[in-house]
Amino acid sequence: MTLTRDGRPTTGWPEARVVYRRPDLLSDVSTHYCPGCGHGIVHRLLAEVLGDLGLGPRTIAVAPVGCAVFAYDYLRLDFVEAPHGRAPAVATGVRRVRPDAFVLAYQGDGDLAAIGTAEIVHAAARGEAITVIFVNNGIYGMTGGQMAPTTLLGQRTTSTPGGRDARTAGYPLPITEMLALLPGVGYAARGSIADPASVGKAKAMIRRACEVQVAERVFAIVEILSTCPVGWGVTPREAARHLADDVPATYPLGVIVDRFRDPAPAGGAPR
Repeated sequence: MTLTRDGRPTTGWPEARVVYRRPDLLSDVSTHYCPGCGHGIVHRLLAEVLGDLGLGPRTIAVAPVGCAVFAYDYLRLDFVEAPHGRAPAVATGVRRVRPDAFVLAYQGDGDLAAIGTAEIVHAAARGEAITVIFVNNGIYGMTGGQMAPTTLLGQRTTSTPGGRDARTAGYPLPITEMLALLPGVGYAARGSIADPASVGKAKAMIRRACEVQVAERVFAIVEILSTCPVGWGVTPREAARHLADDVPATYPLGVIVDRFRDPAPAGGAPR
């Protein structure tokens, strides 16, 4: 259907015609995510990239407990549900029994960087041929807005009502930079969904992380900075502004390591 920008049928004037097309791998259902949540944007990027690369039919995705678990409601892929934090371990099992598959893990920050820290570190250290999409909204979204390892200093949560204090709660965890130090990680990058330009760059990162698995059979991760307006206690517009202006100061955007475009020196450490 051809619609105007506000969703009405076109009047016939060419300048008013804007065509919207749902990716084949994205289910035609209404979202249940909270207003302003970034998961829907990331879902669409994944559907577009996997569709463009023709990977949909051979993809086996793993989603753990948390808001990330609902990815299987929206992405038309074969999914396995994992216990909280264990997506990399389950993805490793899938990889070992299905060497022909494209293996994807879709995780949030409370899941990947907290309860699942051991699983993600050792999967990366082994260089498992999986692609990880890591959605970082800096909070536990599903369970009530508690502090996560990625919560910014000073940020108020239900478990840090006075703001995160490094003296008692430690510092935000730069998990993607930490993983990038491991020689088994072929590609690590951090993108954002703060604005259209950022979304386009994040899509290119996701595509590269998928291509690396197909061509090089190594571990790849893309961290996507996202929003949780309800957990943050702000409006969707305020959340987008905070994501664009404040969060990158703690979590800089860009490619952290790409060992196949910028080979590492002897010893395996990234440049």
